[in-house]
Amino acid sequence: MTASSQHRILTIFIASVWLVNGLLCKVLNLVPRHGQIVAEILGTTHAATLTLLIGLAEIVMAAWVLTQFRPKLNAAVQMVVVAAMNVLEFFLVPELLLWGQLNALFALLFICLVYYHSFAIGGRNTHTTP
Repeated sequence: MTASSQHRILTIFIASVWLVNGLLCKVLNLVPRHGQIVAEILGTTHAATLTLLIGLAEIVMAAWVLTQFRPKLNAAVQMVVVAAMNVLEFFLVPELLLWGQLNALFALLFICLVYYHSFAIGGRNTHTTP
């Protein structure tokens, strides 16, 4: 598989992760646990609104990934957001996570994938659309 093909597939996969988590899990509330996590960390008063806004931000992230606009900045933002989100969840609400504290491992793997996509093969890739 060429670097260009790998990059294209990973672009779609990474965008899909953000889209599924944002649209299905948060905006459409198909996974209520996400709202519970927000309520536990940020408080119950505005949890529904904040969960919706987080979901919309994740949908925007999916679009940003697909556009390939400023891909290295995009990757850095993704890595920081995923790391921060998972550190907070790891310490504050591990009981609400699908795999408990093991979620941190999946977050680390996703961060590594984003790094590989944007810095390892992304730098060699001349094809910029998904």
